[in-house]
Amino acid sequence: MSPHSQHFTRELRNALGCFATGITVVTARDADGQPVGLTVNSFNSVSLEPPLIVWSLGLQTKVRPVFEHCRYYAVNVLAEDQVHISHRFASRDDDKFAGLHLTDGIEGVPLLDGCCARFECRNTVRHEGGDHLMFVSEVVRFGSSDRTPLLFHAGAYRKLAPRE
Repeated sequence: MSPHSQHFTRELRNALGCFATGITVVTARDADGQPVGLTVNSFNSVSLEPPLIVWSLGLQTKVRPVFEHCRYYAVNVLAEDQVHISHRFASRDDDKFAGLHLTDGIEGVPLLDGCCARFECRNTVRHEGGDHLMFVSEVVRFGSSDRTPLLFHAGAYRKLAPRE
């Protein structure tokens, strides 16, 4: 398969879909103080010492400049009953925060309620990789709960199986 054919791209996407991920909503404030957020499933841990995480954002994403230039942002790990939140922040709607109860994090970064975990991060290193911009950032503050996470696998939302 040619690495540039549509068939290759589709098959690669299908193969990558074999890796189950969590679903997050990354939030920040723009230069005017308005909340901005989007659904991301490319989140991962990098290091415990120092505490670093990574996630990526498409270069063509409308809100990319906000995340490139903000000092802090939050990664909100969605719980299994928050599929509607994932859909909302994956949409092109202008006011994704309408009707949501928010808590202010560091420098007013919006934190979503009801999540499994939240990571408040200092925006430290950005690296362009192909058609995405990768963010490697320091975790400054975090919290977690015993809620069950929302998962994504093979192009669909999933739930964890009961513990054996």
